[in-house]
Amino acid sequence: MKSLWSDEESRRFEAHHADAGRELALRVYTARLIGADTTLVMHGGGNCSVKIRRRTILGDEIEAICVKGSGWDLDSIEPPGFPALELEPLRALRRLDRLSDEEMVNQTRRRLFDSQAPNPSVEALLHAFMPQRFIDHTHADAILALTNQPDPEALVRAAFGDRVAIVPYVMPGFELARVAAECLERHPDVEGLVLLKHGLFTFGDDARTSYERTIDLVDRAERFLAERGGNRSVPSPGGDAVAASRASARLGPILRGLLATRGGAADGWRRVVLDWRGSADVLALLADPACEDLARRGPLTPDHVIRTKATPLFMPGFEAESISDEQIATKLEAAIAAYREAYQAYFKRNVGERAIESHDPEPRVILVPGVGLFGTGRTRKDAAIAADIAEHTLRIKAAAERVGRYEALAEADLFDMEYWSLELAKLGREVEKPLARCVAMVTGAAGAIGVGIALELAQAGAQLVLTDVDEGGLDRARERVAAVTGRLGCLTLRMDVTSEESVRLGFDEACRVFGGVDVVVPNAGIAHVSALADTEDAAFRRVLDVNLRGYFLTMREAARVLRSQATGGSIVINSSKNVFGPGADFGAYSASKAAGHQLGKVAAIELAPLGVRVNMINADAVFAEGETASGLWQAIGPDRARSKGLAPGELEEHYRQRNLLGVRISGRDVGRAVVFLAGTAVRTTGATLPVDGGVVAAFPR
Repeated sequence: MKSLWSDEESRRFEAHHADAGRELALRVYTARLIGADTTLVMHGGGNCSVKIRRRTILGDEIEAICVKGSGWDLDSIEPPGFPALELEPLRALRRLDRLSDEEMVNQTRRRLFDSQAPNPSVEALLHAFMPQRFIDHTHADAILALTNQPDPEALVRAAFGDRVAIVPYVMPGFELARVAAECLERHPDVEGLVLLKHGLFTFGDDARTSYERTIDLVDRAERFLAERGGNRSVPSPGGDAVAASRASARLGPILRGLLATRGGAADGWRRVVLDWRGSADVLALLADPACEDLARRGPLTPDHVIRTKATPLFMPGFEAESISDEQIATKLEAAIAAYREAYQAYFKRNVGERAIESHDPEPRVILVPGVGLFGTGRTRKDAAIAADIAEHTLRIKAAAERVGRYEALAEADLFDMEYWSLELAKLGREVEKPLARCVAMVTGAAGAIGVGIALELAQAGAQLVLTDVDEGGLDRARERVAAVTGRLGCLTLRMDVTSEESVRLGFDEACRVFGGVDVVVPNAGIAHVSALADTEDAAFRRVLDVNLRGYFLTMREAARVLRSQATGGSIVINSSKNVFGPGADFGAYSASKAAGHQLGKVAAIELAPLGVRVNMINADAVFAEGETASGLWQAIGPDRARSKGLAPGELEEHYRQRNLLGVRISGRDVGRAVVFLAGTAVRTTGATLPVDGGVVAAFPR
């Protein structure tokens, strides 16, 4: 590991954050250097602090400590992510014999300069009790490979000699702060503290010294592992990556369905979203004969248990493509049931007299040799965090095993962390939205209606799969939708709805990325303007191919995935006002939409036994959604205006004036109707909902 310190970059941070002061600006700089390296910290892990001078409201200059606040990640932290606290009152707490976690939080919040600042880290007292100005705390992979051993002190001492002091495992909080401070006082000349089963603390009187001590000690640990064979690649063959990718698309919906439980917001199901990893490295680690045993030996650090639980579900035997979906489901169902039972036994063994309820007993990580690794979560971001940690865990366990024997924290200690109220607070108590835990696919998503539908689904909590043949439009749509879902919550796919292969591959990719789909919105469409007598056969067929056959292929693949999941779902078809109120010179479009509408009614009949609802929306004339113009109206607008005897610029106003409410219909108007029908607000199927401002000629009849 090499230092990435740059004098030029450090000066840039000093200038950019001049209002925060030089010390805090450099604290932000080196914290970001640490946060950018996933072998040092991951997903909110790690901690940094700096001690500064700060003026009170009365003008007194006192000592303060700025320590990472809850909700901030080191790789993107800014000065507000380091809330400032009065230092001396925190140091005075060391005189106490004990301090409860709740009172510790209360005391730290009382000492904030800004009452609106985020909660300081649960390790704020540990940073406060140490005298050094800059302190860095990491969960470096190489350090954990040494500390998670039956005799970690011997390995740590062999690697570092007297450069570090060793702190036994103590659960974070007041007691750990006292133990670490006492250890440092006994060894005042060390460069760092190694906390067994936990991580590394380094410190210095300037930002560069503290940061480069972290880098130097981790580099020494890496070289020590290499000398002992700990950095050799795993020799086991990993299997066929292409076959693993295909298998993940098959397993995803089945696994996702079996992990769903009753009682959620959408359709009465509490679903999960998956994140799959199938790199050659991951497949090789899973293929190692020792993997199953290692998987049972607990996480690298206790705080990982919040994201991954104490152990993953290990599921061999899915490499063969000849195995049927029914066989897959039977084996997975039995394994998940056994995992749930084992988790409940783990809870009963460790809960003691505590009046707490068990968390859900579902696995957060599933390891499938020959297929890959699946993380689960409320969103793909949550699932990806679990998967990231699981990948790191596999690698570091393998490295630890080659220098000794990997040994995790005792089960009782893991349980204490899993049910620690302060750690659970990091995950938040957010009220779930109507379509939380759902994955929605929208075809024709680059257009005005498609973007509007996607934005409303995203606002309702869904993860989005956007498909279209317009790749540039998809990129623009993704930019808008991902601002709501987050980068991982929005997938874009070039999918041609007139191609069986393209539609099948699109759904497979959705299953590979998210584990499946729950809401499908067939929306892709084109139009053609001409009288029937003047319509060419090729033009008529082209409109039917996109608007009717495209809906058929989309619904057929949707049915395949929804059947595998067996958790119901919803299909909402974007029909048209023209289904009930066709117009002259619009025969191909009107016929294709009416046929697609009728196909939806048939699907409602056939899919009802699966708990899948199929409803239709009849929208009228959406010309734009914000900056996204309708490609359909751009293409046919001039011809449609001529057909009605209007100038092109008069067309949109014509459609507004003809509806009873005198309103323009937007893509988001259609999107709100989709959310209404896709959620639990209405339990119906085979229904039609007009979104047209009230067009009398198109009243359903």
